[in-house]
Formats: sequence, C-alpha cells, structure tokens
Amino acid sequence: MVKATRIQEKARGVGFDWDNKEQVFEKVKEEFSELHAEVELNDATAIEDEFGDVLFSMINYARFVGVNPEMALERTNKKFIRRFQYLETESKKDGKEMGEMTLNEMDEYWNKAKKL
Repeated sequence: MVKATRIQEKARGVGFDWDNKEQVFEKVKEEFSELHAEVELNDATAIEDEFGDVLFSMINYARFVGVNPEMALERTNKKFIRRFQYLETESKKDGKEMGEMTLNEMDEYWNKAKKL
C-alpha cells in the first residue's frame, strides 16, 4: 500500500491525476468489472493483474476521500478478529462446534457480534 501511495503521489506531482473523487470511483468500478470478467474466464494471471488494478485504484480513491488505507485495513482486521473470536467463544458456550455449524448458524453469532 505504501508503494502504491508513493507512486500515485509522484504521478500527482506532475499533474497526472484525476480531477475529483467521482472520476476515481468510476475507475474503481471499472476495475472491479474487469476483475469479474477475468474471474469468469478463469485466467489466473489476468485475475492477478486485475486484482492488483482494483487494489491500486482503491488506494487512490482512499486518497481522494481522505482515508489512510493502511489504517483502514488494520481497523477492519481488528474488527474481524473481534467478531470471529465472539463467534468462537459464544458458539462454544452453546455447545456447538464451529466446524459442524452451517454458515447460517455462524452468521447468527456474527450478526450478534456486529451489535457489540
């Protein structure tokens, strides 16, 4: 993420940049669409290329909306860990084994964790 941010800052420094966040968001959507198309074709190299494009465009969008992408991802990681630990703990209290639960059953615990 840091490297992508620096590359984008250098490009911006010479005027190679979008005018507004709406343009960047359209680029993000375009890249997601291209990724989806490659996934449908099941071309591993092309999928990786397009996945990189999605990440790069998202990092650029983060800049336009004033978000530090590194911090945003770290917060999401912590949030996921907290919710997953709740799922593990609470299902165990109820005598359930996670490996034997359906996705719907686990989702019930997940939704409770989201409310905490």
